[in-house]
Amino acid sequence: MNEIEHTYIQTNGIQLHVAQQGPEDGELVLLLHGFPEFWYGWRKQMAELAEQGYRVWAPDQRGYNLSDKPESVKDYDMKELVEDIAGLIRQSGKDQVILAGHDWGGIVSWKVAETYPELIKKMMILNAPHLAAMSKYVLKHPSQLLKSSYILFFQLRGIPEKLVSRANWGGATSALIGSSLKGTFSSRDLQEYRLAWSQPNAMTTMINWYRANGKNMMNASTTSNITVPTFIIWGINDQFLGKELAEMSLDYCEDGKGILVGDTTHWLHHEKARQINQLMIDYIKED
Repeated sequence: MNEIEHTYIQTNGIQLHVAQQGPEDGELVLLLHGFPEFWYGWRKQMAELAEQGYRVWAPDQRGYNLSDKPESVKDYDMKELVEDIAGLIRQSGKDQVILAGHDWGGIVSWKVAETYPELIKKMMILNAPHLAAMSKYVLKHPSQLLKSSYILFFQLRGIPEKLVSRANWGGATSALIGSSLKGTFSSRDLQEYRLAWSQPNAMTTMINWYRANGKNMMNASTTSNITVPTFIIWGINDQFLGKELAEMSLDYCEDGKGILVGDTTHWLHHEKARQINQLMIDYIKED
């Protein structure tokens, strides 16, 4: 049984906490979490990928859990987030990695693949749109603005942190439970999240991702095609992002394919872990 190891790696002028699992000589799979998660959100994927012989890294991205938390909002600009991951890949000693990202981790993955395609062998995206697709979709489907209204709320300073942290993080846990299938997050899971959110200044630095990049999420001007082979896996009942965004994002992939996964929400890798794991493994092994 491969145990999870914990280490800290310097990249882009900061230190990231990285959970690692699997044989050190295995092909490296790098898993990027979204909001409001941390490395723990990938634990079910880590275990199975490790059993398949892959080396798996799941970092806490900057501002999250045990990783460094720069104070300025500008420190969470997309360029910094991309450089964090590019630096992490270089520190791995591997020429290329297999990159997977969910939510914000998926958005960062899109940008890493666009900026540093030479570092990525294959990429898997879970419920995260290419930002150019998001911009086009919002123009044709104003209802998406309502689904994404929380992004505007997060632009307020101090207020979101206070609201989500009330009553032992009742607002944050209610958001996870309310947007997922019943039973997705256990009481132990929620306690792990509370511990991560309770790290000094963590919720502010987590929300700073939205403050630094919120406008660009809706008004992306880039139309650069993604040359990295890409597999989009999309939970069909995502209440935050329309499923049409999956197909629209494929339009920006030169070598892309996608699948809509039924009876899942935004949290598909928790809800149907075994199915998602198999989809990921099959794609990694494809010639």
